[in-house]
Amino acid sequence: QVQLVESGGGSVQAGGSLRLSCAASGYTRAPRCMGWFRQAPGKEREGVAAIVTLSTRNLRTSYADSVKARFTISRDNAKGTAFLQMNGLKPEDTATYYCAAEWSELCGGAPVPEGDYNYWGQGTQVTVSS
Repeated sequence: QVQLVESGGGSVQAGGSLRLSCAASGYTRAPRCMGWFRQAPGKEREGVAAIVTLSTRNLRTSYADSVKARFTISRDNAKGTAFLQMNGLKPEDTATYYCAAEWSELCGGAPVPEGDYNYWGQGTQVTVSS
């Protein structure tokens, strides 16, 4: 059974950095699509970043406009792990961050739609104070 476990959340001051990790288990090959979403209290879940393995050496990344140039998504396919490096954090980045993964060859796009993902982690809290 596939499981996704996020880690790395915490509390930081504005301008600080955090690195989130998402470890996938229970699979036989790395997922084609991995992404990060976030949900702040009272708001809908929104896509943050996605990374798609198009081929062995060809990865496609996409970002929400609000995090471009501040966040970087990466992955280690050998370990089935995705990362989200978050720099220059702002109070408006405060949210629960969720990792998502999908193995289907049909997942893709830039950004990858939320509906493309069938596997989700439990979330990790990120709090940014001003």
